[in-house]
Amino acid sequence: MKSKRQIEALTLLVGLVVSGSNASASVLGIGVGGYGAGTTLINFTGLANGTEVNGLIVNGVQFNYIVGGSPLNGAVTIDGGPGMTNNIDPPNIVSVGTNTGILRLMLPNRASIFGYGYAILNVTTVSSATSISLFDGTTPVGTLSYTGAPDPSFAGGFAGIQSTLAFNRVDITFNSVAAPAFALDNVRFDNAVPEPSSMLLLSAGLAILLWRRGRG
Repeated sequence: MKSKRQIEALTLLVGLVVSGSNASASVLGIGVGGYGAGTTLINFTGLANGTEVNGLIVNGVQFNYIVGGSPLNGAVTIDGGPGMTNNIDPPNIVSVGTNTGILRLMLPNRASIFGYGYAILNVTTVSSATSISLFDGTTPVGTLSYTGAPDPSFAGGFAGIQSTLAFNRVDITFNSVAAPAFALDNVRFDNAVPEPSSMLLLSAGLAILLWRRGRG
């Protein structure tokens, strides 16, 4: 007959395996104060104006601009526009021409929080000024949209997101109806989330340890 501790160990292992494969994410918005000292910050310092952003890799993050399902050169570059705002500090990413694409970031690791400062070419408050969609590989994790307010002149602000499930791909869009151009700066994310396989191995090891202690 199994001891109480053995039963608890098996329950723990089964629960973690099931949650790792079938769990659904919950996402919520967070402010810039929600990012601790262990987070990565990308502010594009040292990159020259005119640097192509499609295919650019900074701090292990790959940036691509997707239009019609394909990466497009010449649509986003490093630049000084729109100048200093509360959340933009040149150099930063700026769109060139019509804003119709997805700025896709492939992170070097799975993360639980992500954010960036942004501005769009509009001087009034804009609902759904920018949106963040999170993915673990190709699996959707969650999406949030953000209202831009004068910051202090152009509409913008800080878009931050936290997820209960890890992600390693971020798709960012901007409101092309309200604004023909956007700027993005001060990208932040954490890197403290283990791979799912590592979590399962850790869970299995813990369950085995509890099992053995229960037999002692």
